[in-house]
Amino acid sequence: MTLVILNRQRTKKIATRQLRRIVRELLAALTIDSAELGINLVAAREMTLLNETFLRHGGSTDVITFNHGPLANSQSSAGAGLHGELFVCVDEAIVQAKRFRGTWEAEVVRYIVHGVLHLIGHDDVSAGERQRMKREENRLVRRLGGKFSFAELSRTAKIRA
Repeated sequence: MTLVILNRQRTKKIATRQLRRIVRELLAALTIDSAELGINLVAAREMTLLNETFLRHGGSTDVITFNHGPLANSQSSAGAGLHGELFVCVDEAIVQAKRFRGTWEAEVVRYIVHGVLHLIGHDDVSAGERQRMKREENRLVRRLGGKFSFAELSRTAKIRA
């Protein structure tokens, strides 16, 4: 399993070791045995450029997912592994955390969960699909929140493996 996390933004310091543990647990919960996953934590400026260049949407967004593996047509492909890259906007996580009265750390985790769900075949185009995906996203975020303190993502002190 290859998991690369790059912090390419300067808005918040992020404990990438702790984030790596959270992502590994997410992949285990989804029974993903094989993965080549890159996670890029970016600022709004870079996310805007990505969004406009690749998706032809104006402005920033929360997460963009690039599937570099075979197209996932169903959730049953999760066990086969995944190959993809996520771009997560930390600035957007801060804005949305205030809006929903949560924490930016939990929003970052939520965006990663959302992106991974896309990589294994979930979609949110129709209302029904969006509802199913949101339920699964909420379930996974709750599960991860029960095992990890998301607040530790903002701590720069070393966290033991």
